[in-house]
Amino acid sequence: MLTWMKRLVAGSAVALAIGAAGVMVTSPAHADEAKKPAVTAPAAAPAAAAPAAPALVPNKGDTAWMLVSTALVLLMTLPGLALFYGGLTRSKNILSICMQCFMVFSVITVLWALYGYSFAFTEGGAFVGGLDRLFLAGMTPDSVAATFSKGVVIPEYVFMAFQAVFATITCCLIIGSFAERAKFSAILVFMIIWFTFSYLPIAHMVWFWPGPDDIKDAASLEAITARAGWLWQKGVLDFAGGTVVHINAAIAGLVGSYVIGKRVGYGKEAMKPHNLVYVMSGAALLWFGWFGFNAGSALEANGSAALAFVNTYLATAAAVLGWSVAEWVLKGKPSMLGAASGCVAGLVAITPAAGFVGPMGSLAIGVFAGVICLWGVTGLKKILGSDDSLDVFGVHGVGGISGALLTGVFADPALGGTGIWDYVANAAAPDYSIASQLWIQAQGVITTLIWSGVVSFIAFKLIDIVIGLRVKEDEEREGLDISSHGESAYES
Repeated sequence: MLTWMKRLVAGSAVALAIGAAGVMVTSPAHADEAKKPAVTAPAAAPAAAAPAAPALVPNKGDTAWMLVSTALVLLMTLPGLALFYGGLTRSKNILSICMQCFMVFSVITVLWALYGYSFAFTEGGAFVGGLDRLFLAGMTPDSVAATFSKGVVIPEYVFMAFQAVFATITCCLIIGSFAERAKFSAILVFMIIWFTFSYLPIAHMVWFWPGPDDIKDAASLEAITARAGWLWQKGVLDFAGGTVVHINAAIAGLVGSYVIGKRVGYGKEAMKPHNLVYVMSGAALLWFGWFGFNAGSALEANGSAALAFVNTYLATAAAVLGWSVAEWVLKGKPSMLGAASGCVAGLVAITPAAGFVGPMGSLAIGVFAGVICLWGVTGLKKILGSDDSLDVFGVHGVGGISGALLTGVFADPALGGTGIWDYVANAAAPDYSIASQLWIQAQGVITTLIWSGVVSFIAFKLIDIVIGLRVKEDEEREGLDISSHGESAYES
């Protein structure tokens, strides 16, 4: 009877998360019934007022590139992240990590189609979108989404799918912080709540805007900006997810590691990665897929995508060198684990900057990320006193914060960056202030840390009260592969 009661309460928590999200956006969505999803092309004027404008048609090259980019980002989670995280755990827990990645990926994908896309990428308020695309209503093969170029669009289905895989990997990143001791059911319920109340608002705040097509002069630019997300209005630069993905997930994981508690035997028993070949393979797949993650965020097959591609390539290589050389100096030997971790650190740090900085700026960001993230998983981890099992905060948090702030520095055209695009003049703005942009970037970082941290703490505490967060001690010692899923990765 107790088991069924727990299941009932857990199910109620899921329904509450979805229902509350609907309430959260009801008012702004109905404030203006004439609003259309902001990602669609502007509607043609009535025939009586002016001749109908020709419909914008997606370019086949852009469409093909975005389809490939979407598949590349999917590869990052399955199997990339699953292998990377799985190799870092002890052998008795690798299947639990793989199962968590598979299930979280699938759950978030479905929720994205039901309400996530609508709340993140349609017009509603400054903090969350509306109901226009609830259940993907009104979306057809002819629907289009705006890009960052005037008069250029891509199929909305492609844009929706591309953003879906971003949401899925963000949620999957979190599980590494409390690997090897959390209940499978608790993880799933947490992801539903956190996705609804943290990922979607942050994505909307940072990335949502109606697109550039209606910008003609200063007044129209101001009007378009006023309809964008809160952090977009402030001018936060985040090309592919330094705040939305990495800082957002990292602080959630860190909070979880505190609330759930340390693993049994932590600090007393050896808890080394059981398969560094998996770790290396997973890191390599992440690097490969990350080209879709960063270069795909240009939303077009153009020079901006090429710049993001090159920066992703260079920064990651520089971070591998930075981490490995620093480890070599400090510990006497460079490790495969360090090289793989440096790879991910570089990928994380260049993500917010990928389309805004020049190649030399990307090298500087990569080297810095490799060194600072090595400190993040050693010195900072000791200061924080957390059992962040797979060093999610040390790599994604520290790397994401570093990359977000350094974007403000190296986006300066004087340092090889692209500057800030002026859609009225259709050229880069002539003046750029590193100090001002750094403050704007810091606001994005601080907002994400506080928002995600508060949502995560509340969610974890509620779940702990209702169904409990961690498995029993004997189940943890046996390993989650057997105790939670009834199977073993390695048969003797």
